[in-house]
Amino acid sequence: MIGFMLKQQEAEEFEYMLKRELEELLLDLMDERLDGQIRQAMEARYTVIYKLYKRLAPPKEVLKYLRHPST
Repeated sequence: MIGFMLKQQEAEEFEYMLKRELEELLLDLMDERLDGQIRQAMEARYTVIYKLYKRLAPPKEVLKYLRHPST
């Protein structure tokens, strides 16, 4: 396990970057034209980023980026 410490401003910037990436991934995953391998890679990336985001953000904020089974 690796740990690191962030200043408040750094944590806010990191959270912002994760949110933007999650938004992009959720939008891209709704695209029906994606084939299997690309979709799997994007879903794996989404899972990792979502787990990182859960560690920083308040629970209410995290729910906004929860992926629903239909998407």
